[in-house]
Amino acid sequence: MTGKLRKSRRGEVDPFIVMDVMEAARKAEAAGRRVIHMEVGQPSTPAPAGARAALADALAEPLGYTVALGLPELRQGIAGLYRRWYGVDLDPARVVVTSGSSGAFLLAFAALFDAGDRVALPEPGYPSYRQILRAMSLTPVGIPTLAQDRYQPRPDQVPGDVAGLILASPGNPSGTVLQRGELAALTARAAELGIGVISDEIYHGLSYEGRCTSALEVTDDVVVINSFSKYFSMTGWRIGWMVVPESHIRTIERLAQNMFICPPHASQIAALAALDCEAEADRNLAVYAENRRMMLERLPRMGFGRIAPPEGAFYIYADVSDLTADSLKFCAEILEKAGVAVTPGLDFDPLRGARTLRFSYARGAADIAEGLDRLEAFMAARGAVPR
Repeated sequence: MTGKLRKSRRGEVDPFIVMDVMEAARKAEAAGRRVIHMEVGQPSTPAPAGARAALADALAEPLGYTVALGLPELRQGIAGLYRRWYGVDLDPARVVVTSGSSGAFLLAFAALFDAGDRVALPEPGYPSYRQILRAMSLTPVGIPTLAQDRYQPRPDQVPGDVAGLILASPGNPSGTVLQRGELAALTARAAELGIGVISDEIYHGLSYEGRCTSALEVTDDVVVINSFSKYFSMTGWRIGWMVVPESHIRTIERLAQNMFICPPHASQIAALAALDCEAEADRNLAVYAENRRMMLERLPRMGFGRIAPPEGAFYIYADVSDLTADSLKFCAEILEKAGVAVTPGLDFDPLRGARTLRFSYARGAADIAEGLDRLEAFMAARGAVPR
């Protein structure tokens, strides 16, 4: 029977291809194959021990609604993190706890933009930016960044006919970082044009050549979004935060009350304890650093040499135009013949992504080493490198 319930045009968003790759890998595993996962940006480590213990201790108590902006003590704790990491004296009232960074993007887009507005974003970039914008009747405007610019936008590339600009540092899929001067120049250009800026800082804490700079170090006229998912290894807990200008607190609060009621209480308790677990998170970072070293040493030798310098996060973004013009098909071939799941660049760049791949090194070192062995054998058999 044909369904007759109407569909909105806003719902016609593209799939998140990495999730399709995950499903293909799951099917291969269900059929008995061992797959090395280099497709998804998910730490293989659990939430910090202190976070898990704090939640276990709280389970005997009622876990109900909290205030819409999050537990006051958690907001204070996040403000303390900004003092420790960046030297920023942040009023906790400006911190909004959210249902993952995804909830923060929904709130930010709703608070800053009107239906029909155009919002600029670098490409390659996180695919859900585009799809959430479209689902909210907003128009994404891609900025085609270049490898020589480390896949980060330049101020002269910011369009003058947009209402917003999304920045990401470290970037996904590139792992590249905006330095303080670059952030200052981009936010100054946006201010000159009257453009709202959203700074995605979800991979802060995961950097290999000095700490990352927060946009809050160069301007208060910005919405900063972060999460406990990556540095604190809490992807499935769906808990993030945003920092907003004082003028937007009440607007965000009203939206959060109606959209989400509040973030998950249980996850907030765990997140508060996680803030005291930086030593454990830094031990995980040491594993990523070793994985990064292996990737940068071995991938170029097997034919994946055109990469931007991954200064943060846990990704390698490779130009494979000399190997394929169909990254989706190439990824399927790698999964079938090597048992390694990687992500086609089409997820991140709809125009040029057919010639790029993203490799994640968020797993344990043994998995990454095995994945590299498999990739090397695959590329040798393909004739790309001597075996």
